[in-house]
Amino acid sequence: MTLKEALAKAREVLIKNKIEDAPLESELLLRHTLRIDRVQLYLELDRGLNPKQEATFWQFVNRRLKGEPTAYITGHREFYGLDFYVDRSVLIPRPETELLVEKALGLAKSRPLATIADIGTGCGAIAIALAKHLPNAKIYATDISADALRVARTNCEKHGVADRVVLLRGDLLEPLSEPVDLLIANLPYVREKDLPQNSPTYEPRLALSGGKEGLDKIRQLVNQLSRASNKLRPEGCLLLEIGLGQARAVTDLLNKVFPTARVDVATDLAGIERVVRVCSKAASGER
Repeated sequence: MTLKEALAKAREVLIKNKIEDAPLESELLLRHTLRIDRVQLYLELDRGLNPKQEATFWQFVNRRLKGEPTAYITGHREFYGLDFYVDRSVLIPRPETELLVEKALGLAKSRPLATIADIGTGCGAIAIALAKHLPNAKIYATDISADALRVARTNCEKHGVADRVVLLRGDLLEPLSEPVDLLIANLPYVREKDLPQNSPTYEPRLALSGGKEGLDKIRQLVNQLSRASNKLRPEGCLLLEIGLGQARAVTDLLNKVFPTARVDVATDLAGIERVVRVCSKAASGER
């Protein structure tokens, strides 16, 4: 079987089983099997697979058919143009989360961001993307999971930012020892009823479940922030990722807790209200 034939057959099987992005997924699995890049794959489409390679490839395809995400099979996921190591200790970075990074970089153009904290960092994707684009910023990355911080540390070292991303273990804001200019967080916001009940959840439930309404962790973060004056500078900002249909509840909560702040919402490429920004009037440019 040639690489071209293997790709075509895998694509057909994945499509039949309603796997999204079947062409891309079959390509990623074949590249992982052969340990080659995309250019090499397409230059060698007429090359044959040996029996061991073919068996390995179909093992990967069968794992995908059982529901295991390709990112866990390959151990890789791209985020904001960077390649990240991932395993089942961490949530797989989503494309929509790149909007958080874009909004943070937009803020950095209008005001100094000397210190930033990525709350619930997981594999470290947000913190590392910011560190790569803001070389003068000191970045804290917190997570309650020691295993997640192990993955984040691997990625910090891989991308050469281990000296500027400080990994802290603890619950949300608790491990922060100084106020920062920007708090950024992609916290669990999936409603409990929307999580798989009778099928395996490959991603860590801790990183997915936001409770009954999907807002438990967001409320906890806001409550921690309202009680502690040593976590965010007076003219600092907060960026939160939210889920579908949660904008009204989150903005109401923030307006109630921070009545003098400016709260606004940005939509992602799908038109879904995805990022909530909270800034003091002075920080947002209001007078």
